[in-house]
Amino acid sequence: MSDETATERRSRGASGESRRQEGAAPAEPVRRVTDGAQAGLLPDLCNSRIALRVFMVVNLAALLAAALLATGPIETWWALGRIILVVEPTLLLSMAVLCPVRRMLAGAPLRVQWVAGAGIPALIAALTSALVGSSLHPAMFASELAFWIVLRAVFAAAAAAAIIEWLGLRTKALQPAQAEGRLQALQARIRPHFLFNSLNTVLGLMRSDVRQAERILENLSDLFRVFMRDSRELIPLDEEVLLCKEYLSIEQLRMAERLQVQWRVEDMPGDALLPSLLLQPLIENAVHHGIETRSTPGEIAITIGTAGNLVRVDISNPVPELPNERSGNQMALSNVRERLRLTFDVEGQLDTSVENGQFRATVLFPYRKERRQRDGRSNFNSHR
Repeated sequence: MSDETATERRSRGASGESRRQEGAAPAEPVRRVTDGAQAGLLPDLCNSRIALRVFMVVNLAALLAAALLATGPIETWWALGRIILVVEPTLLLSMAVLCPVRRMLAGAPLRVQWVAGAGIPALIAALTSALVGSSLHPAMFASELAFWIVLRAVFAAAAAAAIIEWLGLRTKALQPAQAEGRLQALQARIRPHFLFNSLNTVLGLMRSDVRQAERILENLSDLFRVFMRDSRELIPLDEEVLLCKEYLSIEQLRMAERLQVQWRVEDMPGDALLPSLLLQPLIENAVHHGIETRSTPGEIAITIGTAGNLVRVDISNPVPELPNERSGNQMALSNVRERLRLTFDVEGQLDTSVENGQFRATVLFPYRKERRQRDGRSNFNSHR
């Protein structure tokens, strides 16, 4: 029972009370339950920076092989030319094919991903070697040509497997830095004054509205459960949005009409994967720097949609009336940028701008879909 979410408790309680009063009423939709998203085996060759790394490593290996096979500088360049005739077409075609194949095999068994990652370059190398071999050595016997082709296909498969393993080890090497960034982010996000203000709000409601106070405590329980989640786990976007709505519901009780929120999520890809607590600190910044410092009501607008193969999130809030009164905004923004970089490399971006009295934070990250085993959708309209 410890893994039961507050939303599920509210749903069960609401449905039970409705049945007692009005009969069997439908239960409130519950939060999605997922099995998480394990990182894929194949490298993201649609990412230009990763593709450039692979391109440079393969070509350096080709140059080293040419130097080992030749006996002098001139022979080295001739050997390099013969190697490149096979290596370059194989490399470029393999990256072009594996780019969409990686998305198709997201969530597939590891052995299937290994077969695709090593088999596709081997097949392309065999076809390329057959064309090059028949052109350069037309008098070669069929058995010799076959051996020539098979040897290069085996080399291509071995090289592909080595590159996959190397990039996987490189990703694992970044995990300590990601864990350190998570600790820093938690220290910045779990603000003592936020906890104290929420508890004071609960105390103020205990006599006037006990059920409202219970809902705040349940939301706090959900928030802190997510705060302690493993930062390496990717979660669906709609779960992150639901968490942000629970956070905003607490702040709205504390600030009343001073805090107004506008959600535009009609085109939101709810199954897109992102690190947990990526958007919440940006919304917290909007509350504390754009609303809490104001003496008049202000609105936070959150718009989520897609831009090509990217997910775009825009969060805007009024510019603080007293910009120098509070600090720490850049710390949270730096944490979000670092998590985007560690998770999505160059494809993850966070841009900020100020225009017409509005501060805007724009987050872009690739649209990677969730692999679901169980699906219980949340009703976002009910939280608006």
